[in-house]
Amino acid sequence: MTEQDTPPNSAVADAWAAAVARSEEPETADLEEALIAEEASSVEPSEAPELLEVLEVLEAEELAVVEAEELAEAEAAPEAEAEVDPDEEDDPEQEFRRALALSEGDWYVIHSYAGFENRVRANLESRITTMNMEEQIFQVEVPIEEVIEFKNGVKKLVKRNKFPGYVLVRMELTDESWGVVRHTPGVTGFVGHAHQPFPLTIDEVVSILAPKSEKKGAAAASAEAAARMVEFEVGDAVTIIEGAFATMQASISEITPESQKVIVMVELFGRETPVELTFAQIEKG
Repeated sequence: MTEQDTPPNSAVADAWAAAVARSEEPETADLEEALIAEEASSVEPSEAPELLEVLEVLEAEELAVVEAEELAEAEAAPEAEAEVDPDEEDDPEQEFRRALALSEGDWYVIHSYAGFENRVRANLESRITTMNMEEQIFQVEVPIEEVIEFKNGVKKLVKRNKFPGYVLVRMELTDESWGVVRHTPGVTGFVGHAHQPFPLTIDEVVSILAPKSEKKGAAAASAEAAARMVEFEVGDAVTIIEGAFATMQASISEITPESQKVIVMVELFGRETPVELTFAQIEKG
């Protein structure tokens, strides 16, 4: 290495000379440290306060940027939460659907004698316990609905069987569970194939058993109140246009003008079943 190869700055020159004395190339780190020391020593005392002020301004600006980003994130969080539909979150029908998807077994429909649905449920629940079938038969339900009836000019809210002659059972279908259900007093058989009945779909179970939200119930009541009187006659063929039985064909068996409701016969689970509807839920044809 020649004198012409020696760096000009004194601190760097010392590092370079030391490396030459060891007969080796100087390490890059040594040179960087020497350069930093040289630059620091070259700052005039009068310039030091100005340099500190510049550093303080830069730190303040960086802190301001961080605070602004944190504030923006804090403001965005409530907006994201506000996007959640409160009706969807509190909708009991959606909660029922989620619970249904996680529950064990499938829902099946069994025939019973009309008017004996609750007795069949009690008989079956008793057999489940006495025969230790709790791990295969989980739940028995008689679908109930609340309806408004007019008797002697008085309006009353009453509960009645939604599907007379039918009971729903949630179970794991095995030969043993099938026998326990089928031979329960009052049960006349499964809906569908006698020994291999088909389970209900989730949508069918929801339409039959799911509770309705208050808002949806109020909307339905409002629609019912606003329903216009239409000229229907007993025996008319109609199409259901709203509700769980939408698009299904039916025939009118009873009309109650004061409540603006009709009883129609719908073919359900292979048998004709009476269903109460409003005039707004049906149309001729």
